[in-house]
Amino acid sequence: MLTAAPISIRPTAAAISARVDRISVAIASADPLSRAGLAAHLRDQAGIDVIPDSAAESAAVMVVVADDVDEETTRELRELRAAGHERLVLLVAKVDDAGLLAAVEAGVSGVVRRSQATAGHLATAIRAAAVGEGTLPPDLLGRLLSQVGRLQRQVLHPRGLTFAGLTEREIAVLRLLAEGHDTAEVGRRLFFSERTVKNVIHDVTSRLDLRNRTHAVAYAIRQGLI
Repeated sequence: MLTAAPISIRPTAAAISARVDRISVAIASADPLSRAGLAAHLRDQAGIDVIPDSAAESAAVMVVVADDVDEETTRELRELRAAGHERLVLLVAKVDDAGLLAAVEAGVSGVVRRSQATAGHLATAIRAAAVGEGTLPPDLLGRLLSQVGRLQRQVLHPRGLTFAGLTEREIAVLRLLAEGHDTAEVGRRLFFSERTVKNVIHDVTSRLDLRNRTHAVAYAIRQGLI
């Protein structure tokens, strides 16, 4: 039976190969046999070096093997992120909608089902993760997008928030600041008092741990909000 190949959210295999030379990969698995088998398959993939557990902290990509995305798996992913592993690929037997969101929130770069985990599919996910891009099976990508849409409609929009954590009013203030207006001018244009404008800036900088209004404007620009 044919299985669908994972969808790489941005890259093509050729594009990734051109940008990555050798990728060091560590495998986190509670089952030594699973780890050994996975390591053997990956060693046949061009440009991928499977390194021993003793050198795992230097790995460019960490492959985490799990049965499902339960509390223990989520905690392991977060601990790996906290330890400095920013490129995580999750090889999982089963994942539901809640588990998918939990994995994404924990910082995984790619998700591969074991039933679809040919050496080639997994290598594609590893190469994508190595250049900061993501890979999901086609149906999981659709489910994730549906959940993101529901989050926007049901949670963020009713509260006037965006995914960047800013309200429409905050974005309007930062946009005018970016255009060179001072707080008094911003207030006049938006029909706010200058105190209200300053409070908006203070709320943004405090909530997002930004240093000052210049930092807040730079943040908004980087997020593509203004």
